[in-house]
Amino acid sequence: GIDLVAGGRVKKGHRTEPASQDVYIRLLVKLYRFLARRTNAQFNKIVLARLFMSRVNRAPLSISAISRHMKGKEGKTAVLVGTVTDDVRMFDVPKMSICCLRITEAARARVVKAGGEVMTFDELALRAPTGKNTVLLRGKRNAREAVRHFGAAGVPGSHVKPYVRSKGRKFERARGRRQSRGYKN
Repeated sequence: GIDLVAGGRVKKGHRTEPASQDVYIRLLVKLYRFLARRTNAQFNKIVLARLFMSRVNRAPLSISAISRHMKGKEGKTAVLVGTVTDDVRMFDVPKMSICCLRITEAARARVVKAGGEVMTFDELALRAPTGKNTVLLRGKRNAREAVRHFGAAGVPGSHVKPYVRSKGRKFERARGRRQSRGYKN
């Protein structure tokens, strides 16, 4: 519609290109823009939209989480528009085929050692132009530490983490934290 106060049309709130000037991301956008237009696979449209996303919205996923999602889906490729990280708590890594934007060195070494493979999105486009035999995954956006601070800290019933210089006996432990000092939430 038209915003009469500000004068002019109201823009749609979604990205039509990445904010990043990274040439490799931009080349992938060119490729997936073509695939989204020329194939009628929803997979390519989703990948394109995720390539536009900010880094906060491209949450990372660990190899243990990927292996959990890929249980019973042998022979398929896990696709993640984001970063794949290592998980030291996982003892043995199963054989997996992963396609991602970035992967940490340790995670790559462990996947390759287990007989798996790590590929990039241009390699995936050659192998599965319509996203056949792939499992599209994404990480948890709200797993960021910053999210714990969202909301109002110190109000009854809220579990919001306050921004405190240090965690100790002398820091924000009196009023509002115990009954004997005014009140307790």
